[in-house]
Amino acid sequence: MNLRGEPANVGRHCGGNRYDITPEIVSFYADALDDHHPLQERYAPPLLHHSECYKFVGDWYLKNLFGNLHGRQDWELFAPIPVGAAVRTRSTIIDRYSRRGRDWVVNETDLFDAEDARLFVRGRTHQSFLPPKPEGEAGYVVDGTTARKKTPPPPFPTATGPDLASVTKTVDERRCWMFSGPGSNYHTDRAQAEKLGFPNIVVQGMMSTCFVSQVMQDHFGMGWLAGGRMSVKLTNVLWVDETVTAHGRIRDETPEGTGTRIHCEVWIDKDDGTRILVGEASALRDG
Repeated sequence: MNLRGEPANVGRHCGGNRYDITPEIVSFYADALDDHHPLQERYAPPLLHHSECYKFVGDWYLKNLFGNLHGRQDWELFAPIPVGAAVRTRSTIIDRYSRRGRDWVVNETDLFDAEDARLFVRGRTHQSFLPPKPEGEAGYVVDGTTARKKTPPPPFPTATGPDLASVTKTVDERRCWMFSGPGSNYHTDRAQAEKLGFPNIVVQGMMSTCFVSQVMQDHFGMGWLAGGRMSVKLTNVLWVDETVTAHGRIRDETPEGTGTRIHCEVWIDKDDGTRILVGEASALRDG
């Protein structure tokens, strides 16, 4: 891995790629997440290239990878991505900050039409890094007891509107491989996870944001693909073979141009009640 990106400077261009949006790629995503929607006959899932920012980690990750975690994710959806389109990506460091003993780097990745540069999707990934680990120090950064040690969060959700239909997923090793593979890494392999301070496979945080996207698309359809927004915090680790349920609840609505934006609170809980994601999402009223 090329780690010449440290220090990662704000404004640094990290790279870009070109992709063809084929029916086969869309089908693979749908099978990996069990997210099949009628709109996929014409349009790709909006987070199809959910992990594009990680194609350039050598240009924006800090050197100490031990215990690094994805802490927050923002998504903005500007237009549906047609199946058959050619797209390009662009990755840029837009912020750095320190909080609660961790260093944070924010990567912004755009997905746009390769022909006319029309913007489809923008993602902002907040990745946190621990200071260098003292030589000889052992132990896990996060383990199964971490959730019980956390300070109880404030009441959430506070929205009082109707609930969106939830989705429940069990994240087994096959799903981890389809989402975060095909290479061996701490999202697909236990040995690799232990090297970075985790006792088991850590399910990639982007997967949880895709579950939220499924809830929103199931309810709002094109109003999500062409105008959706999401800003969520990843509040706890999801381990392989755990089951989670993604929820949404309407909070309010506001005028936007000639239409209406519906604001929701979104969250994901494990079967034992541990909350792994919390935040907000919104979409335009479809039709």
